[in-house]
Amino acid sequence: MKTFKFKKPSLLLGALLLASMSCSDEFLQVAPTDSLADAQVSTKAGIDGLLIGTYAALNGVFGNRFEGPNHWATGSVVGGEANKGTDAGDYSTLNPIQRFEASPVDPGGDFNSLWRGRYEGVSRANKVLQAIGNSTELSAADAARLSGEARMLRGHFYFDLKKHFNNIVVFDETVASEDIVLLPNNGDAWAIIEADLQYAYDNLPGVNGAGRVNKWAAAALMGKAKLYQQKFGEAKTWFDDVIANGVTSNGLKFALLDDYAQIYNAENDNNAEVVFDVESANNTGSVNNANWFDDLNYPYNTGPDGPGNCCGFFQPSFEMANSFRTGADGLPLLDKSYNSPANAVKNDFGLEADEPFVEDADPLDPRIDHAIGRRGIPYLDWIEHPGKAWIRSQPYAGPYSPKKYIYYRSQENSFTDGSSWTRGYATMNYTIIRFADVLLMAAEAEIEAPGGSLATALDYVNQVRRRAANSEYWVKEYDSDANAANYVISEYTSFPNADFARDAVRFERKLELSGEGHRFFDLVRWGVAAEELNAYLAYESTLLVTKFGGASFTTGKNEYFPIPQAQIDITGAEILSQNPGY
Repeated sequence: MKTFKFKKPSLLLGALLLASMSCSDEFLQVAPTDSLADAQVSTKAGIDGLLIGTYAALNGVFGNRFEGPNHWATGSVVGGEANKGTDAGDYSTLNPIQRFEASPVDPGGDFNSLWRGRYEGVSRANKVLQAIGNSTELSAADAARLSGEARMLRGHFYFDLKKHFNNIVVFDETVASEDIVLLPNNGDAWAIIEADLQYAYDNLPGVNGAGRVNKWAAAALMGKAKLYQQKFGEAKTWFDDVIANGVTSNGLKFALLDDYAQIYNAENDNNAEVVFDVESANNTGSVNNANWFDDLNYPYNTGPDGPGNCCGFFQPSFEMANSFRTGADGLPLLDKSYNSPANAVKNDFGLEADEPFVEDADPLDPRIDHAIGRRGIPYLDWIEHPGKAWIRSQPYAGPYSPKKYIYYRSQENSFTDGSSWTRGYATMNYTIIRFADVLLMAAEAEIEAPGGSLATALDYVNQVRRRAANSEYWVKEYDSDANAANYVISEYTSFPNADFARDAVRFERKLELSGEGHRFFDLVRWGVAAEELNAYLAYESTLLVTKFGGASFTTGKNEYFPIPQAQIDITGAEILSQNPGY
């Protein structure tokens, strides 16, 4: 559980201050607050305490929502799965970011906080490794295990920085703090990421306790790192190992849950689908130990009939909802005709909550109603989604509400922390990598790797679709066992060629992982971001004219976010170079 929160300055700023300040007057040599003496962290318990602080950084350090592990803004909103939501004036600094008009000046401090937060995680991991190196009290086995955890976490923090900013500073625990600010942001991030994950895989046990990383989390992240570098054959080898042999850190064989909804239920945390997650807790004295990064992402103005009661952010897009349309054969519309007038999902856009509304009767993938709150469909165990009554501004953000990682009515005050300004602090773990994600990445590797198997890729995709097709767990009407909508889904009978298989796998990731922060990074690594996102903007702007009119994705620029100008100002432009286009 994340019950340790340390307050430290940003990594680069802190290093600069250390390098520029010295004094020979003994009475001024006062130990900084929130610091520990070497003797206190040389023991196994002390080092483990430092490590817990490193785990805490997974959940963010500086309180900016871009630091959250779910990347709802940078992965899902920017990836076209959702709109910022609410209205134009609320968290207005997000408006240019979702329009691909982000500035290095970063008026909301969002990118700067993300940069600082992830480097704080790196710094904490390095402190753990330094303490291990200086300790004479650890057994060799404990030193290897604790080092493996720290290096797995450091690899993750660097991976996060790499996929957001591309050109980043990299260093390990051997680099003196005063030298960090002299390092340019053109280091070989993949080299340190792979070295860290290899060490973690070699030195971590399979069973390491719920909430801690294990060797299989390292293996899955290594496979993902290989996939991002298009090293498909190597990625396949890692994923093969995870699928055949992997277990959760509490010892469960990796498997898909029967019930898709249970992935997002706090009562089912640490389940067999969890490969790598962030633990959550309540009643710890700080809501920052709950899912604080999602506190805005609930339907608006729900009162006692719905969760959170604030704030109407993270509203699924029209395009995302339409993507759940299936043909009569139960397969996705891979020809991208889902946005056509004939196929677009019927919704209550422009209707008052008390105006008549005819629900969509055409075939839909059942995952739509686990992922998207829409009018007339039961919203977990609350009420049927009432439409506009739960939407802050339909003309600005559309008719839909988020539905994943939302707490249930039955969990109010038991799986929520209501000690702050909103009821919307859910205490459920966020899963960074889950087994369905691994299967779909493995399917991708099978398609692209020399000697890969389309038949194996087909099997992995169909495993994911088979779970979604289990009608026992489809959303039902409150007063009967009738399905809440016309759900039609089937497995693929074949992958006739690599092009078809590639389209099917990519679309399956869109459906299965919608709203989980992966989409933008997938589009970038596939090299199709400009094509997909400009088509999304063109469609969405016909409905949300104020929000998206004139917006466009620029190739060679918008694949990565700007290096925060605040960091360049600290170190100097001759050291930190800005990303292209900014």
